[in-house]
Amino acid sequence: MNHSQWKTHRTRRILGEHVEESPAYVDAGYAFALGQAVYDRRKELGLSQSELARRASMTQPQISNIEGGDSVPTLPLLTRLAKALDASLTIDLDGDSSTFAFRAHDGGDDGPEEIPPSGRSSAA
Repeated sequence: MNHSQWKTHRTRRILGEHVEESPAYVDAGYAFALGQAVYDRRKELGLSQSELARRASMTQPQISNIEGGDSVPTLPLLTRLAKALDASLTIDLDGDSSTFAFRAHDGGDDGPEEIPPSGRSSAA
């Protein structure tokens, strides 16, 4: 294949072509999407990484790793994160429509923040 024939996964999906993704690529998309959901909720609350870490009994580098998609937290850690973010976490792992959503406990205007994994959309 020469360079002019090369297409990205995203381009091929847009064109309706079948795209075979490696398990590592899919896992990285999940980790990134979860990290984005944590980041977005933390920013919504106006918290620093250090403050979120304190609330979740973690360290700031651990929060940074999660937000950067560099680690996948355990279920107990996800529970602590959700509590520290004053939200419930909904994880929908259903093929291409997988999402991670934090919903504020207070029932206020902070509706669910749904973050699809990289390259995936629940509207697709």
